[in-house]
Amino acid sequence: MQEEIKVTQLVSMMKETGALLEGHFRLTSGLHSGHYMQCALLLSVPRYAEFAGGMLAEILAPLNAEAVFAPALGGVIIGHEVARHLGLPFFFAERENGAMKLRRFPKPSGIRFLVIEDVITTGGSAMEVGKLISETGSSWVGTGCIVDRSSGKAAFPHPLHSLWQASFPNFTEEDCPLCREGKPIEKPGSR
Repeated sequence: MQEEIKVTQLVSMMKETGALLEGHFRLTSGLHSGHYMQCALLLSVPRYAEFAGGMLAEILAPLNAEAVFAPALGGVIIGHEVARHLGLPFFFAERENGAMKLRRFPKPSGIRFLVIEDVITTGGSAMEVGKLISETGSSWVGTGCIVDRSSGKAAFPHPLHSLWQASFPNFTEEDCPLCREGKPIEKPGSR
């Protein structure tokens, strides 16, 4: 019951900040949707970022991670908040020539780590970060996000932990009814 109250609070915060957009969007995954989760708006309010980070940290604490990683840009604020609540170091990977790289930090080795993202639709960016850090001999023990839009289709080597599972239809460009209607498309994502 307490968890339901927290999720209701989170959804209320997202609505208040305009974090749920409606229109015609090309998602980072390349899919099209009539909805876009712009968690940057939620995370722009520090107390809301702290709230979401604390909720995710509580869920992920039993995994006994030693570090938190996130893809830039979407996962940076929420990843930092989760790490802060868990008392762990935080690192982010960023795109360089189309691939995720750990450019600003030394590569870890032999640690247990989490990957944190704001919104997961296909899980592509989180998967790239997880594989990148796993290649160092580290153990990817969990993945968390604020919103899971994958409808259960994001495939990680462990269960995905999310605060809210939002189900909005996604379409390939060829099957998109919004394209057929001629609605202008926006591309608010990170790629």
